[in-house]
Formats: sequence, structure tokens, C-alpha cells
Amino acid sequence: MSGTAPATRFARRLLRRLGRPVSGPAVAWVPLAAVVCGLFTGALASRAAWETSRPQPDRAEAAAILTEVFPGHDLGEIDTPPALFVVYGHALRLSTVKTLVLGDGGEYQESATGAGALGAPPVPAEQIVTVARERLTGAGWRVYDPQVSDRVSCADKMCATPQAVTDTALTARRDDTILNASISSQTAVDASYLSVELHRAPPPLVVPAGVLGTVLGAVAGWLVFGWVSRRTEGRRSRGTVNGLIGVATVLWWLPLPLTVPSLLYHHLGEPHPAWHPYWEWLGQPTASLLFLVGAVCVLLALGLAAGTRRRTTPEASAD
Repeated sequence: MSGTAPATRFARRLLRRLGRPVSGPAVAWVPLAAVVCGLFTGALASRAAWETSRPQPDRAEAAAILTEVFPGHDLGEIDTPPALFVVYGHALRLSTVKTLVLGDGGEYQESATGAGALGAPPVPAEQIVTVARERLTGAGWRVYDPQVSDRVSCADKMCATPQAVTDTALTARRDDTILNASISSQTAVDASYLSVELHRAPPPLVVPAGVLGTVLGAVAGWLVFGWVSRRTEGRRSRGTVNGLIGVATVLWWLPLPLTVPSLLYHHLGEPHPAWHPYWEWLGQPTASLLFLVGAVCVLLALGLAAGTRRRTTPEASAD
């Protein structure tokens, strides 16, 4: 029993060091802020892990696949992307940051190597789909059920002769390569009846990096925000600090109730050989402006907390 008291005292000191929030509003906002910090850190770690991916298929690789899967179709020039992730087809650079922050963050997407064929299909669209599925299966691809949709197209500007058009989306995966093809029954000479995109699946490190980043980010958030709550306890700056971090927490959590159900419904509604990137589930970078405003609030709160004079009580000195 002699070792029980020192062990208990050590455990209490450890809890204080591990960011335990004081009573009051901090009991609510510290865990919420820590969890959302973990989510954002995990998303950042998963994005870093994406850099271990192979480059998108080059023209030679794409040409070999397209010739094998869609024989007899002139897919024209094969377009290769400038980077793994692009904004409106261009690599991310300083001039595109404004685009991401001011509402067009959803355009930050994984790139793809693509090609297309114009005009009326030389054979019925159903035949193109059937041949493609057979050749993909024979070449070792996992082929998902096609998604068929109907629409009405116009043969002229006045739409005097509307035409029924059937579009078929075909998805397949082999190893780390994903194929997305769209086959249409349209007959207009200036429209595409066949378009194909090839891109890479997430590399193996994305999942462990995301999980590890989430755990470490949540622990770090608990330590930092718990320290802030204790540092400002009983001080005049406490209300301001709580308010700033409360605003940041709300801004960071705000997109999730919208993006998570939407993406989940999207995933369940059509084939997905790979899940959407981690950060898209957090509403990023579409809601990056909310994230940045929240980050500024947190930085201000940390500055106020750091500038707060310590109390001279023994409990405060232990912190």
C-alpha cells in the first residue's frame, strides 16, 4: 500500500499535464476542438501520403489500355494532366489560392488522363458497352455494374426535333488504376459519344497516414486547448479566449453535417472503386474560408493565453 499514494499523485499530475480542461465552457469546447483538430491533421497527413502515388497514366500506358478496351474507336489526342491534383485542369500554384478560398475549392480534384471520340457512335452504344466489359474482364479488370441514365437532346437550336439519348457510365479497376468511361447514344457531330478517363487509386499509405495523423492531431489538440483553458482560468481574458475558440470550433465543424451525408449518399448511389479523399469529407477545400477564419481565431486565442500572467498558487505553478 505504500506505493499507492505516490502513484495516485503521479496520475493526478499526469492528468493535469495532458490538457485536462477546467470546469465551465472549456469542458465542452476542448474535446470538440481536439477532435476536429485531429480530423484536419489526419486529412493533411493523408494528402501528404498521396505523394507516394504513381504518376497518372502517360500517353503510352493510356493508349495501350484504350486500344485494348475500345477497339475500332478513334479517341483522338490523349490529354495528360500537369500534376496529381489540379484546379480547373491546372497545377496548384499561388495564383489559384484565391480560387480555392473564395468558393471554388471543390475544383481541387485528382487529375486524370483522358481521351474522347466525337460524332455519332459507329455501332450501337449498347454494343460498345458489351465489348468493353468483356475486354476489361478478360484483361483482369474488376468491372462494376454500369450506370444507365436517359435524357432528351435537341438536334437544333430551336429544339424542333428532340431526341432521346441514353448515357452509360462504366467503371473498372485493375491494381492501382481506375477507368471511368461514358458511352452515349447521341448522334450530334460536335458532341462526344465516348469519353474515357484513367487515374490512380489512393496509394496504400493514405489510410494509415490518415489514421495516425488523426490520433496525433487529436492528442495535440487536447494538450494545447486544455492548457489554454487552465492558463486563462480566473483571468479577465478567459471569456474572450473561450469565445474565440468557440467560434473556431463551430466554423470547423459547420461543413461536416452537410458534406458527410452528401458524400455518403453519393458513394452508395454509384460505383466507387476508391473513396473520396479524406479532406472532402471535411468540406475542404470548398469551405477553406471557414477553416482559415477559425485558424485566425485560434491563433488570437493562443496569443491571449500566452500573454496571460500565471497565478502564483501552487496548483498553477504545477501546470
